[in-house]
Amino acid sequence: MIVETAREITREKIIPVRAELDEKNEFPRSILQDMARADLFGIFIPEEYGGFGGGCFETVLALEELAKGCVGVATTYAASALGIFPVMIAGSPEMKEKYLPQIATGEKWAAFGLTEANAGSDASGVQTTAVLDGDEWVLNGTKQWITNGGESQIYTIVAITDPAKGARGASIFVVEDGDPGFSYGKKEDKMGIRASCTRELIMKDCRIPGDRLVGRPGSGFVTVMKTLDSSRPGIASLGIGLAQAALDEAVTYAKQRVQFNKPIISFQAVQHILADMAIQLEAGRALVYGAARHIDAHPRDMSKVSSMCKVFATDMAMKVTTDAVQILGGYGYMKEYPVEKMMRDAKILQIYEGTNQIQRNVVGQCLNKEYAA
Repeated sequence: MIVETAREITREKIIPVRAELDEKNEFPRSILQDMARADLFGIFIPEEYGGFGGGCFETVLALEELAKGCVGVATTYAASALGIFPVMIAGSPEMKEKYLPQIATGEKWAAFGLTEANAGSDASGVQTTAVLDGDEWVLNGTKQWITNGGESQIYTIVAITDPAKGARGASIFVVEDGDPGFSYGKKEDKMGIRASCTRELIMKDCRIPGDRLVGRPGSGFVTVMKTLDSSRPGIASLGIGLAQAALDEAVTYAKQRVQFNKPIISFQAVQHILADMAIQLEAGRALVYGAARHIDAHPRDMSKVSSMCKVFATDMAMKVTTDAVQILGGYGYMKEYPVEKMMRDAKILQIYEGTNQIQRNVVGQCLNKEYAA
């Protein structure tokens, strides 16, 4: 049911407008509303808060289908899940009761505020601060390249509450659109995923109620790591959906394009490129599905498989989309055909939510621990 619902939205709502959204750098608000009416935002929310209680596996199934239409649109959906994960992981019952039902219905969207000018791959470099003043927290700092920035109504912000403790002095707060001292910077003009909105978040003496602290003071960095471990298979599934769409386009074109009086798919050189694309895609899909099932069954042991599937699937998507452009030749380089957009969209998958180089570090560190004995 999840797959069919997401597939129908992709076919009827996303594909017809994806080129226009890309060209205009336009946020897909109406499509998100269609997703909300189809209850897609409830997939990853627990049943007691109005969701369907789905896990990582159900979420990656939906994301894969949406990414077949447009990774930019799919990213807006994925980013809302990312933004609310800290509340799901460490929020109080009262906080969950307040925010999770709003996300489950799609009434509101979320965003995750971690990245800063000096805090990207090194998440411990966060410089945004939060100081308790009476019964309010006062936040100061700027977040950079935040997906859904300026469009979401709920933001989970990582800020330092105890500078002396370094990363152990980081905490997470919920900031709402309209809070005093909270504003947005310019909308970024990106190479790919242009339907996804990316903005700065600016906090200048931003005052929020004391109960907006997620978990305990100083627990923020641990929650961040758990959040990213939970979300990275979603990025991997975007790579799977994108690669499937690129392969579909390449095979269709190769069967129609005639050179030397034959469809080019009849030439072994083209067949081998397509075969490698298909093999890598199926290997990636198996890894992502396996990782998602592992995470649902063993949520305390997910860092290694989460990073593995993110690296493999997104590197694969970059290669498959590049090969798709090659199969289409000059046509593949033109905006009239969707594979050039797919190639542009693929690149960010290797970068956001932890670069693939950082993911390899994570896998290596996990292996070091496993073999320590």
